[in-house]
Amino acid sequence: MCAAGEACDVEYSLAEEQDFQQVLNICSSDAFDGLDYMAPMFHCWLQEPGRVVFIARMNNRVVALESALLVDGGQTVVLQGLRVAPDLRHRGIASAIQKHVTDYVRHHYPEVSAVRLARGNQPSPQTLAKYRIIAKEAILSLCCEVTDLGPFVAELQSRLPCQTNSSSHSLVILDQQQAEMLILSDHVVSNLLPNKTIINDWEPLKPVQANLEVLRRRGLTWIADHELEPSAISLCTTPYAVPYRHDALHLHINIFGHSLASVCAVFLAQLEALLPSLPGYLIFYTYVDPEVWPGLCEFCQNNANVSFFKDYWEEVILEADL
Repeated sequence: MCAAGEACDVEYSLAEEQDFQQVLNICSSDAFDGLDYMAPMFHCWLQEPGRVVFIARMNNRVVALESALLVDGGQTVVLQGLRVAPDLRHRGIASAIQKHVTDYVRHHYPEVSAVRLARGNQPSPQTLAKYRIIAKEAILSLCCEVTDLGPFVAELQSRLPCQTNSSSHSLVILDQQQAEMLILSDHVVSNLLPNKTIINDWEPLKPVQANLEVLRRRGLTWIADHELEPSAISLCTTPYAVPYRHDALHLHINIFGHSLASVCAVFLAQLEALLPSLPGYLIFYTYVDPEVWPGLCEFCQNNANVSFFKDYWEEVILEADL
């Protein structure tokens, strides 16, 4: 028998394609407010260089999943995707599979010195006893029918001159080479990134050359308010399907900068870039400096049927020595 709060009779293995349906079975449709990304990401994760995906089984049933991605030139692993079957939570399975993954990393990748993860709530005292907070972003979450996105952008564009002294034509959609040079520049790293951390979606990376390949694989759209020394630089993920609604798409916009005017400008530019091709219902999360969030929230008040999906919340980046 296992003591209360302990996992027992658990077997671990690397995930395979044939585990897909059992993995989906442990992902409840209402998890992450209906925005669970596991279905579109699972197969990609299995093929991604530098990533291992582990599953835990009990009695031949998949009961948990965790993955680890090597970043920072092999010096760090980012833990992502933790899932535990709803009926087996609070039995120590989450901690057990995380320990198994980190033990595997220690054995197979001895050069790794740190583990990093992102959480969407205030860490508990128990978590803070294991991890240190290295960065935070505030999340502004909005949702709408895609047909309402154009009127929303137009309404906010009409207010933009009141928000900024810089002309809109200075906004630039960066090509890959421009984006990579800019995101590693001393100006962006020292002045714009949260604690010198690139955060793409929920993936925290150091601003080093080795991480550029990770970012290339993400298919990001990069927009800045200036090409050389921007006040704000942003990246936007490719939209992906989520369970929230049959036609729902979810995307993430990370904006690095402290100027409200510049953040508003690149935010609208990212939405404009999405307009030509999106179908269905859209839920978009925008991650900004917590000091900028109130102003961006006020800027996004509208009459175009775009609603706030959630109230203020934060993405917290945690790190521990391995």
